[in-house]
Amino acid sequence: MLRRLAERLTRDWTLHRHLPQDFGSVPILVTPSAGLRYLSRSMDAVDPVLLRLVKELVEAESVVWDIGANVGLFAFAAASLAGPRGQVVAMEPDAWLLQLLRRSARMQPSSSAPIMIVPAAAASGLSLRTLCLADRSRAANYLAEFGTIQTGGFREKQTIVALTLDWLLEFAPAPAVIKIDVEGAEMEVLQGACKLFDTCRPVVLCEVIPDTAPAVTEFLSSRNYRIFDGQTPLAQRQPQGIAAWCTLAIPA
Repeated sequence: MLRRLAERLTRDWTLHRHLPQDFGSVPILVTPSAGLRYLSRSMDAVDPVLLRLVKELVEAESVVWDIGANVGLFAFAAASLAGPRGQVVAMEPDAWLLQLLRRSARMQPSSSAPIMIVPAAAASGLSLRTLCLADRSRAANYLAEFGTIQTGGFREKQTIVALTLDWLLEFAPAPAVIKIDVEGAEMEVLQGACKLFDTCRPVVLCEVIPDTAPAVTEFLSSRNYRIFDGQTPLAQRQPQGIAAWCTLAIPA
């Protein structure tokens, strides 16, 4: 009850924070509407696994795509490590989160990579789709055909543009690293990215729900990717037979 009340009372708040020192302490605008952890935790504790993986995967001059960017924790951390000769592409369909991303992008130092913000969802084809704004956290927003139990239902629907990553590849530099967090629509995203995976072969970090794990595993395995659990530290990591919640896929 208290958690739900806090979520409702703070959903329109915007907080000016800084990423940890490992990422240059770059500024970022966050909101409790994307998770109460942004209100109650230090930035290095908001998502330590995600930040650890940014440090592991992103190098100077990297091109990084963030599909389902939310407030841009991954995108801005990656930009700080990729540096001015790198590039970050951040896709986000939620109009309210988009304005936060754009404001944060304007605050980044010249030492960070430029960030292209794409106001759209990734899907299997070019279309208009319905985005459901999760009642609890905007981190759980979902395309109407999908969604998870974390949403708590929805409070609003928005008509949005959806495009394929193969289409985006015609206008943006090919990624070395791609992060996908799309609340159950991961196979739609992958189905619209066959050319990207077959030709560019990026390292993939993808949130995978149990229902889609077999299909995601088949898609990646058929393209000769090795699948790991990204939550496992590098020194203890072993190949997995099926996609995990935090799937890390590396081309063989």
